Amino acid sequence: MSALRPELQKICEWVKPGSRVLDLGCGDGSLLHWLQTNRQTTGYGVEINRQNILSCLKKNVNIIQADLDAGLTDFEDASFDYVIMTQALQALQRPDKTLAEMARVGRKSIVTFPNFGLWKHRLYLSTKGRMPVSKALPAQWYDTQNIHLCTVKDFERFCEQQAMIVSKKDFVDYEHRPATLMKLWPNLFGEVALYQINGK
Repeated sequence: MSALRPELQKICEWVKPGSRVLDLGCGDGSLLHWLQTNRQTTGYGVEINRQNILSCLKKNVNIIQADLDAGLTDFEDASFDYVIMTQALQALQRPDKTLAEMARVGRKSIVTFPNFGLWKHRLYLSTKGRMPVSKALPAQWYDTQNIHLCTVKDFERFCEQQAMIVSKKDFVDYEHRPATLMKLWPNLFGEVALYQINGK
């Protein structure tokens, strides 16, 4: 599992063997490939980037080419055990609608996103007066795909307002260092947030 990003390793621990999984914005298919090989999961990845689609096919990952902003109308209610979306929430036109669709299509949803409330981002803004650049947010403001950045508190408030039940949450950084401070003050020290949301 060492080849996977830290938050993907956490997700692998949450997914039960034999589950049916839909991975939205699945990238090169590494997560689905690991789950299929080690958890005997079945399912699909959804991806729009052609190079990533080719990588998925080489890994024998079932892939559907689609734009997440177009919705999940091709999938029936509760047709998957898990619907996963990693590091894509902030790049969507309407993340609220996509989260609602994830809850409809999957019994459980797992989502990860960069925490804009991280102390490094706050310090960068306060000292430099510019949008922060970091491992979690590597692009400049003018060429970033991120259009809806949020903090841990923003996301939890959204879930509460939408009556979405958070059943699990965790926080990691890209070095996978001990997470004591992240667990105590996630909005300040969590670099990448992970949430599992159960259907209503």
